Amino acid sequence: MFRMLYAGFMSSVLPPFPPSREPVDVPQVLEVGPSPEEPCLRADAARNRARLLDAAARLIAEHGVAGVTMEAVAAAAQVGKGTVFRRFGDRTGLLMALLDHSDRQLQADFLGGPPPLGPGAPPLERLRAFGVAVLYRSAERLDLQLAALTEPTRRFSHPAHQALRTHVVMLLRQIVRDADCELLAQTLLASLDPALIHYHTRQCGMPMERLEAGWSDLVARVTGTPQPR
Repeated sequence: MFRMLYAGFMSSVLPPFPPSREPVDVPQVLEVGPSPEEPCLRADAARNRARLLDAAARLIAEHGVAGVTMEAVAAAAQVGKGTVFRRFGDRTGLLMALLDHSDRQLQADFLGGPPPLGPGAPPLERLRAFGVAVLYRSAERLDLQLAALTEPTRRFSHPAHQALRTHVVMLLRQIVRDADCELLAQTLLASLDPALIHYHTRQCGMPMERLEAGWSDLVARVTGTPQPR
């Protein structure tokens, strides 16, 4: 069921960012957007940014992630190389910007989408659905994620990661109220790390069904709740 739900929202057109329907007395999930050091863009600058990202996406489709260099993107977009560096800083910044769309889609679904991922389901069910959605999203874009998330300090401070952590903390506080939910959230998210998913699926040959079952087992053990039947 979770795999069908995931496939549906990954293949759909990104909807407008929905208002949160979370309870008002819990931490609000961060909105995924430009990194903190990037100011709000003028309309022409936003169009140029979209043009560069479109060129980078075409390069990935044609040559894989290895084909995405600042020079190649500049050539594909027919701009100077300095323009790409000014907009994204470096290759990691460019690749992280490419991940922004799927980050927005995932957040839109757990903030305002249908249950069990979105509001309306018990917090434990939402937590299980959240991990499954992240697993399959990561598996679909694994090469891009691995190339983008090369610096741990930037990974944990990026708004996309903070949004995921805040959401998991909010759910845990409704399930295990007396626990250190901040640290438990990081423990759970560590099991969804793209590098670990790469190791399990591509190096060890584990099927996604095993990782899905492992996530449910981990959630049950961390929260002290029974496994779903």
